[in-house]
Amino acid sequence: MEELNVYIVTSNCARNLIDVDLFAAHFFDVLPSSSSPPELIVLSLQELAPIAYSFLGGSYLRPYFDAFIKSVQQATTRRWNESYTNLVKDHTGMTALMVFAREDIAGSIPEIDTAHVGFGFLEMGNKGAVGAHLKYASAGQPARTADLTFVAAHLAPMEDGLVRRNQDWQSIVERLVFTHGQDTQQSGPGHDQTADESTSLLKDNDHPSSHVAKRSPHNLFAPNSYLFLAGDLNYRTSNISPLKDDHARFPKRKATPDNPNHYSHLLKEDQLTREMQEGRALHGLTEAPLHFPPTYKLSSTAQEVARQSLEANDSEAEWLWSSHRWPSWCDRILYLDDTAKSQRASGGPRAPTVKPVVYDALPLFPHSDHRPVALSAAVSLRTAVSPANPDATADGASGSSHTHTGIPFQIDPTWRSRRDAARRKEILVGALAYLGLTWEGNGMILASFIGLFGAWFVLRSL
Repeated sequence: MEELNVYIVTSNCARNLIDVDLFAAHFFDVLPSSSSPPELIVLSLQELAPIAYSFLGGSYLRPYFDAFIKSVQQATTRRWNESYTNLVKDHTGMTALMVFAREDIAGSIPEIDTAHVGFGFLEMGNKGAVGAHLKYASAGQPARTADLTFVAAHLAPMEDGLVRRNQDWQSIVERLVFTHGQDTQQSGPGHDQTADESTSLLKDNDHPSSHVAKRSPHNLFAPNSYLFLAGDLNYRTSNISPLKDDHARFPKRKATPDNPNHYSHLLKEDQLTREMQEGRALHGLTEAPLHFPPTYKLSSTAQEVARQSLEANDSEAEWLWSSHRWPSWCDRILYLDDTAKSQRASGGPRAPTVKPVVYDALPLFPHSDHRPVALSAAVSLRTAVSPANPDATADGASGSSHTHTGIPFQIDPTWRSRRDAARRKEILVGALAYLGLTWEGNGMILASFIGLFGAWFVLRSL
């Protein structure tokens, strides 16, 4: 195998449980019928669950994670009769990352490292990012390897939040730090869940890639690692909310490209495209061409009819936008492509290191006002680095051709203490939200009140 195929889906869950059967039935809608089962499936999930459950974590999130595990199992069994192992199930507050490996290659991933950063209110995880760094080495061809970093992110909202979104990106680069298994007790929420599922892989000392010297902590721009960032990045198509009559300019499904209501005209106003071109955000990353309409914000009516449309396989219904938000490409998947740099280093043309195959939006599901977005891509495997020639790569070129340069921001030396402080706040806020905003918490308060009143009544009667 010369390439590793990955299928990445980003989905804002709007704090709701998904319909497992419905999600599974349409999980691979964007793939051609002739496509082969990918080696890796990655889910970037935003607003996975209500804030109380997300901040407390642990067993409170199990039903939400389990729903996606069941959905992926159904989808892969139905499509290819293949089984997948859930290697990563982790989160930072309300943002979660899940990684599945096809069962026959799961043992080829001996190293998994996770990292977390919150940049919401008081740096808590109502907005934030979670990352996983994986090392793949083929069991059949141990010299063929790939390091992969996957990041799930949810940036600041609203049309006028552009500056905060760029600052959130900076926070990801500065404070999403991987420690290569060092101080695993500090890894953050969800680590135990992930470790439980990958313990056998991490302890596979007979694997050729398990004999790796301890390295210094690094951010998402890890040397020689592929990088994929997926999430609700929240970049909009305007800096202000729609005015009274602006909804007449919103994209329409049947509009032709020469019609002002075709989505291509609105795409010209995309904030993310502009910020990347101006070098203010998502530095060094690449996105496949956008050939699908905006993914946000669909109206409540659109959500109500989504189930009926999916069950009837009706793809011709008109887009129903919410009138108080500009339709925007909030949900994006980007990757780091070193092709141009590799060409400069080698002095000649080179094949892309990341080859996007499909980049498209999935249908709207009834649980959310976002359409999920999916990317199918192939990444080239490389020749493993040998102690005698640490700079060697698959094609014999210098290792520097695959080492990321021009990192926009350096690691914040206070990243760990800031995350630990934010985590303590999350637990406090989560507990208060649980007591005040959930039926279970309300029941606990009521039971406590009844108990105290009963004790007072007994003591008074003595």
